[in-house]
Amino acid sequence: MNDNVIENKSFNFSIRIVNLYKYITTERNEFILSKQLLRCGTSIGANVAEGERAQSKADFYAKMSVALKEANETKYWLRLLYKTEFLSNSQFESIIADNDELIALLTSICKTTQG
Repeated sequence: MNDNVIENKSFNFSIRIVNLYKYITTERNEFILSKQLLRCGTSIGANVAEGERAQSKADFYAKMSVALKEANETKYWLRLLYKTEFLSNSQFESIIADNDELIALLTSICKTTQG
């Protein structure tokens, strides 16, 4: 891996999301909500990776904005899975902290790029 903080954190978060999806589907037999989580949770890193190779500042901003939207959607699905008891408190607290960190980083990147 390189030393790009947002790229590394979003990629590692994607790994956590994939592993959480595998847990929820095999151990908790939940397939609908978890698929939504898988899609948006892994999309964060994919959009960051695309943005890092953007053709222009506007393209970079657009990709980072989409990544931020996906991170916010991921937070929604994580909260829903927790409140419906598919995730334990410790599972939720651990992954939501990573999600919030990504939201903060992406918000900062978007504000800096746009400003």
